[in-house]
Amino acid sequence: MTPSRSVRPALRATGWLAAAAWALSFPLFSSLAPHRLWGWCAAAGYLCAAALTARRPRAAVAAALAGAVAVPLLWLVLTGRGQSEVMVVERSGRLLLETGRMYVDRPAGVDEYTPYLPGMAALGIPHTVLGRLGDARIWCAAVLFGGMWAGRRLLGGARSPLVPVLVASPVVALPLAVSGVDLPLAGLCCLALAAAAAGRPVLAGAALAGACALKWTALPAVAVAVALLAACRGGRAAVRCAVVAALGTAALVLPSALLQPAETVRQVFAFPTGRAEVPTPASSPLPGHLLAELGTWGWWLTVALLAVGGLAVALSLALRPPRTLVAAADRLAAGLTLAFLLAPAGRFGYLALPVLLAVWSRSVTTPGFSRIVAGSAGQYVSGGAATHSRHAARGRRT
Repeated sequence: MTPSRSVRPALRATGWLAAAAWALSFPLFSSLAPHRLWGWCAAAGYLCAAALTARRPRAAVAAALAGAVAVPLLWLVLTGRGQSEVMVVERSGRLLLETGRMYVDRPAGVDEYTPYLPGMAALGIPHTVLGRLGDARIWCAAVLFGGMWAGRRLLGGARSPLVPVLVASPVVALPLAVSGVDLPLAGLCCLALAAAAAGRPVLAGAALAGACALKWTALPAVAVAVALLAACRGGRAAVRCAVVAALGTAALVLPSALLQPAETVRQVFAFPTGRAEVPTPASSPLPGHLLAELGTWGWWLTVALLAVGGLAVALSLALRPPRTLVAAADRLAAGLTLAFLLAPAGRFGYLALPVLLAVWSRSVTTPGFSRIVAGSAGQYVSGGAATHSRHAARGRRT
């Protein structure tokens, strides 16, 4: 056995043990019962994975998936337990189905706020119709997996062992089991970037519209996808994507916003940024939140830093636009990470989205085979083919 092959099982086992230690921190320190349950189940699954990984790596991943995803998700769904976000999404779906409105008028407490757009309410409708089988977490997960699967199919990528490991990791497994509200946004962003990389501007715009109809934090994905298309397919494709995204978002969001304009501003924008009458529970000690806690001037400073960060990302897209799926995913992940760190209110869990984007993009490409779109010819080629074309062009010039 070569040294590299002997080291890999040890590294995998170390990774599962680190995940188990992270999971065990929830029963010890979290005040939320769903988090504690997930921690016990996930820790058991990760420890089993660490024990199995040397001889049976596939069984190790299966054990991690069972402990971190299947068991806690099934138990929490059957018992009707979860983070408050699940109840909020399901309530907004019920209100949308019954009254055409998704926001509680003049909410009195934090649980009555709905900091989402109408697309999220649509994921809560199945609960009204199907009961426990319509749990919002199931449908959020369906959008995530559907987006990742469709994106891989668009790019012709083979199945990757990275995806099951990613799903079993705490990055995805924890939100999948206890809340799920950030996962559909991730799935639609994956699909949008894959469609842009494959030169499908209309599909990319439609996926972006769906993402922007969930949360306004999806807006940076529009800029990245448009930049990718502009660099690789030209301005016309980029404009088509932007127009479809804008019109689709308007069609999905405006009806609800026009019905309840004051509540849309109060619950979707003021509440998540800490400017509503009720403080947001998203208060992890990230830099933006710590600054905002210093007073009004601190809040405005975080807004200014956010604006500067957004401008920096926009300049990077203009001066050095991404030309591959991995580059685009990394740029979006960097922008979102900066936004989450500097936001006046946030959670550590929000950082799962950038991690998921970075890992998933690499799972659908292979080393040395970075998929790009040749801008002049408008052809979808592999990195190797693109390199060959460049060498051929140089030969013709000489």
